[in-house]
Amino acid sequence: MTGVESVGPTPMEMAKSLLSRRIMLKDALPGIIRNLQAEEESILPKLKRSVDRHQKSNNAVSELKLKRDALQKEAALILKDVKSLRTKIDESGGMIRLDPNWAKERLEEKLIDIETRIETQALDHKAERKLISIRSTLLKENEQWLQLRRDSNPLMVEYVSKRREMSRLFKDADKIHSRMIDLVEKGQPLHEKRQELEREHTEIRKQLDRAKELDSQSEASVAYWENVVKTGFEKGGGADLLRNSMTVKSGGLASFAKKVSKSGARKGGGEDE
Repeated sequence: MTGVESVGPTPMEMAKSLLSRRIMLKDALPGIIRNLQAEEESILPKLKRSVDRHQKSNNAVSELKLKRDALQKEAALILKDVKSLRTKIDESGGMIRLDPNWAKERLEEKLIDIETRIETQALDHKAERKLISIRSTLLKENEQWLQLRRDSNPLMVEYVSKRREMSRLFKDADKIHSRMIDLVEKGQPLHEKRQELEREHTEIRKQLDRAKELDSQSEASVAYWENVVKTGFEKGGGADLLRNSMTVKSGGLASFAKKVSKSGARKGGGEDE
């Protein structure tokens, strides 16, 4: 070949290029930091409002849940009394005389089944609404049945009274549960907005911390490359850099890699002992 082989930049040219880049970065970092700080200052009020709105929604849901649970717990206790009274009336034949079909209905068992499913199964909002609708229908039918049978025997007065109270409590619980589900559905966009702003703020914070870290190192970085350009590669940091470069080209490890390797070997040796 007679052509002149192309060669890359010389070590000094690379050092000057790196120095130029470090100076540009050092000059740019204060502005980058100010911009990121401005972005953070801008997003923090939005994030706080979003967190407050979401928390307010969650608190409202929690308050409704406490009320619903209290009503359902009270109704469940009365349901046990109703079931006990019904058993006594069954044994006396009172229920059969009053309504031969009543034994097939077993309203209390249906209510207990619905209550158990609501409390123990992971139901979505549609499934919960369906169960509540079924319970409301049963309670309405119960009211119609009670109106025809009050005061029919000594136990029926208490039985009717307790079942009415139970029905009222369950109905109130169902109303609160419906309001709670509505709030949960309305709160979903608030939750998503809060997550979006939190992710955005986290990213800004990461960039800002990194920019501050680089800014704290920029003076030393510029000084290092200024020294390399000034003193060349015969001594000092330039000599170390060139020696590392030649070692790596020949297949060896740079001084930093050697230090890491030795450190790992010492740790390994200590563990073996």
